[in-house]
Amino acid sequence: MAAVSEIQSRCVIWFGHPLAAERAALAAAGWQVRSVDPLNAQAVGLRARDQLVGMIDLRQIPAAALVSVQAWIQQHDHLPLLAALPGGIASPPPSWQPLLDACPHRYVMPQDLAGLVDHLQRDQPDTTRVADSPAQRLIGDSPALLATRAALFKFAPVDLPVLVTGETGTGKELAAHALHAMSARAAHPFMAVNCGAIPANLVQSELFGHERGAFTGAAQRRLGLFESANGGTVFLDEVGDLPLDAQTSLLRVLQEGTIERVGSSQPLRVDVRVLAATHVDLEQAVAQGRFRRDLFYRLNVLRLAMPALRERSGDVLVLAEHFLRQFRARHQGRARGFSSCARQAMQRFDWPGNVRELLNRVQRAAIVADGELIEPADLDLVATLPAAARALLQDAREQVERELLLQALREHEFNVSACARHMQVSRVTVYRLCRKHQVELPALR
Repeated sequence: MAAVSEIQSRCVIWFGHPLAAERAALAAAGWQVRSVDPLNAQAVGLRARDQLVGMIDLRQIPAAALVSVQAWIQQHDHLPLLAALPGGIASPPPSWQPLLDACPHRYVMPQDLAGLVDHLQRDQPDTTRVADSPAQRLIGDSPALLATRAALFKFAPVDLPVLVTGETGTGKELAAHALHAMSARAAHPFMAVNCGAIPANLVQSELFGHERGAFTGAAQRRLGLFESANGGTVFLDEVGDLPLDAQTSLLRVLQEGTIERVGSSQPLRVDVRVLAATHVDLEQAVAQGRFRRDLFYRLNVLRLAMPALRERSGDVLVLAEHFLRQFRARHQGRARGFSSCARQAMQRFDWPGNVRELLNRVQRAAIVADGELIEPADLDLVATLPAAARALLQDAREQVERELLLQALREHEFNVSACARHMQVSRVTVYRLCRKHQVELPALR
């Protein structure tokens, strides 16, 4: 396996004890927090490879520790320093002044937590900047999502397999993109495949390639997914759907770093990181004999659990507004926001389809809404709507969805990959929509 360059760590040396919410917000932005007893400041050691920031928490530092902390600051005058101040103090005590003089940036905590995180992001060197990283594209500020983003920053630099679990529509592929983009493999290919969408007789060829003449129709050698991703990352979505023979070949990749093309017995070395996702219980699949136990253990080195939308308190409205802004940037429409009734309906709904369902409902509502504010009926969240009215509304939305699909396909000359990027969905979803709406791609091309 080729050597992978080391990712620089980001660490806040916090003199005092941050609140749980402060620690979680910093971790979600990619910062480790090292809590230090102010009375024992001289015992703090620094690692040269880390990007470090000092936080002087004046909410907690006792008077007896001020001299010790000040002496440590003088020894490490190259370190950027911040100060956390308690609220409600008109003027700091004179004993704080030497420490405040060393801290050009000051925050009243915890009220200014968002400002602190923003400052740390903006103050990073270009080579380590994460403010625009894919982890930040997981929109929301709920504790569950903050924990997920923190895990992404922990897992991304470690060149080990990650098993991403969660219900359909929770953003497992987006998380996989983030793990790749924030890793040392970011400059190399990211290759994704939905294992459940490949015909069983073609899985080996798709993943590992084939030699000319290996089977009927194999007119020339073909590189598989793993060879094409050499040096980068392979993301196996719905890995639980892999046939058992392909599971054996995947185990060989994880154990030995080699593959064999179909029709060849010559092992080929590949350097890839494997990310896998599933919405099914792999432990149960192992117990039922549908998934290899040894492969499960190889994939389950690091596990990233994507929270369901119903577990992300407060994120629904943030996501809905984000999706509406995105839609308005690409399409014309009257809808500019959500009524109070629509907001209440979205917060009450369980969202069985998670973020993907919310995205689809918001996009459809932006099209069918007659006014500037989207109503519950536009989101199809009115349970008391008569059956006949619900059927008519559903027919209208199906027609709108078909027209949007055809428009996107025409704009990109029926290139499925380009259409998927424009619609912000996977290629598999484009093909599914084509089947659903009886759109015959070969005929239209």
